[in-house]
Amino acid sequence: MLTPASILSTTALLSLAMLLVLGSLLRTGMPGVREWFAANMAVVTALLLLGFRGLAPDFISIVVANTLLALSAASYYAGCARFLGQPPHWRRLAAGSALLFLAMLVWRYADDNIPMRVLASSMFASLLCFAIALLLLRHRPPSRRRYSYWFAAAMALVFAVCQALRGLYFIAMAPASHDLMLNDVWNIVLLVIGAVVMPVMTMAAVMMIHDAMLAAAEDSANHDHMTGALSRKRLESVALEQIARSAKLGKPLALLIIDLDHFKRINDTQGHACGDAVLREFVAMARRCLRDGDALGRVGGEEFAVLLPDTDSTDALAIAERLREQARLHLVSGVFGECRYSISAGVASWRRGESFDHLSMRADRALYNAKSGGRNRVLPDIDPLEDMLPSSAFDTKIQQPVDHRDRTEAATR
Repeated sequence: MLTPASILSTTALLSLAMLLVLGSLLRTGMPGVREWFAANMAVVTALLLLGFRGLAPDFISIVVANTLLALSAASYYAGCARFLGQPPHWRRLAAGSALLFLAMLVWRYADDNIPMRVLASSMFASLLCFAIALLLLRHRPPSRRRYSYWFAAAMALVFAVCQALRGLYFIAMAPASHDLMLNDVWNIVLLVIGAVVMPVMTMAAVMMIHDAMLAAAEDSANHDHMTGALSRKRLESVALEQIARSAKLGKPLALLIIDLDHFKRINDTQGHACGDAVLREFVAMARRCLRDGDALGRVGGEEFAVLLPDTDSTDALAIAERLREQARLHLVSGVFGECRYSISAGVASWRRGESFDHLSMRADRALYNAKSGGRNRVLPDIDPLEDMLPSSAFDTKIQQPVDHRDRTEAATR
């Protein structure tokens, strides 16, 4: 048969187990884990003190124990807030815990009133559970999976209702002896639900930590660690998705292959710190120039690729030319001094039935022609198949790109 003592001991063991799980996650340094760890430690300590009721002074087994339970709920809320990047409101939490401490003192020593003590502690826990649910629902990271956050919020709402019902149930009970109050069947049911609050909410916290760790691992795998551009593997996955979309909807798709001109010379003359800064600054600049939905990836060394959905050849060349001009004007500075750079780019438009490898080969061929023609220029891919197309397929000006470097030199002369 369930008794308050057996419920408390079982809950203490569950909280201890979750404490050990969270202890293994402390080294991740993830925000919120320390607060969740402290919450479970407070629960385990409080339950041990409650178990000594009758053996230890009431100040320890009632006042301190219930205050520790309040602090555990406050610490769990603070952990959720920090995990979600929100302010934990420590002063409000401390003030609420202090008020509960005073309530325990008053309704034990000024007026020994069990229902009021239960009401105070239950309502405090109910308010914090409700606040936790709101926090999780309002500030869930949009890029994360919903399941763990919705699960935690749903459990918090259930526990908020149950804690409130337990407090109201005690107030509504007819005057009864201490034993009858605690061993009443409805109190046992509500006590069981209240007892599993911290273990269940800690399990939800572990689920959210797991989700965040998976998201971080996926982000690391999908992005170049130095520049933040998409990794080659991720860019290829995006390209396959976009090709399938273009094939289905009949939308245009273009690919730019970009190479930073004379990049080895930058590394050799101004050092690798300068070269690394140029790569990072180029990616940051390119992102500002590109549109939402365009995909920029680093495909190797100083070579990048940009996938342009819903973009025909004319618009793709215009985008590439804008990137080229911005790169030409871009001044990169740091401890190494100042550095300027330029880019060359090849542009290819996807053809129905074409693979990404073949599209990349054509864009790369255009890039080779741009570099062979003097660098700091943009060229479209033109092959024998395109010679059979009507002359309107490509703009005459685009087929004969101007060497901007030569034009600059001519103006200087």
